[in-house]
Amino acid sequence: MGLLEGRRAIVTGGASGIGAATARRFAAEGARVAVFDIDAAGADAVAAEIGGLGFGVNVAKSEAVQAAVAAAAEGLGGLDVLFNNAGVGNLKPLDAYTDKEWERLIGVNLTGTFNGLRAALPIMQAGGGGAIVNMASVSGIRPTRGESPYAAAKAGVIALTQSAALEYGPTIRVNCVSPGFIHTALTDFAVTTDAYRQPIEAETPLGRVGTGDDVAKVVVFLASDLAGYVSGQNIVVDGGSMLPSAQIDHMLRDLLG
Repeated sequence: MGLLEGRRAIVTGGASGIGAATARRFAAEGARVAVFDIDAAGADAVAAEIGGLGFGVNVAKSEAVQAAVAAAAEGLGGLDVLFNNAGVGNLKPLDAYTDKEWERLIGVNLTGTFNGLRAALPIMQAGGGGAIVNMASVSGIRPTRGESPYAAAKAGVIALTQSAALEYGPTIRVNCVSPGFIHTALTDFAVTTDAYRQPIEAETPLGRVGTGDDVAKVVVFLASDLAGYVSGQNIVVDGGSMLPSAQIDHMLRDLLG
């Protein structure tokens, strides 16, 4: 029997990267999964692969999230787990960000998390409880150059996680994960460029770049009964990179000029 046998779960941003890896892990552990993504075709593809449900959703739009969460809960027969994973990023000096870019980064990363929480919490309460995992970032703990709006949003996600854990215990546990440098489609350019990858690996105590599945395993733990006495926590998944150094400063200096 899997760690999530019989659970009903939603994964936002589930069409690729950490979201897709987590959706697959959830399914492998016995959960039935609804995959949300702004890329509706991508969500449908991952959902079809794992026998789940796919939804095209922009998490920054509250009404769309409310409707999709309600429909997913109905289709799954309830809701036990939510992974608020959808996110976007960018790299440029703080004063170069436009209003539109700020609104997008805050809207998807922070407001999107709020929208998911607000939609799911009443359903979970009515069903007797559940577990929520939000996607934060090491950038929300120790910001890196060029990520000011993203870092602010992720710091907000950590605070939002802790507030929700206080408000909705004991029946609902709320935690977050903060990945370091993870190999996804967005970071593939760096992982496949020796001049970027090698220093990242050298500055990471575990000696390698993380994978989406590295994060997915931690999300599964937090969603499962193994973490039954864990709530309001931010679990860093970075190979130890925050211990001695700024992991990707060399790359950011090159990209930002």
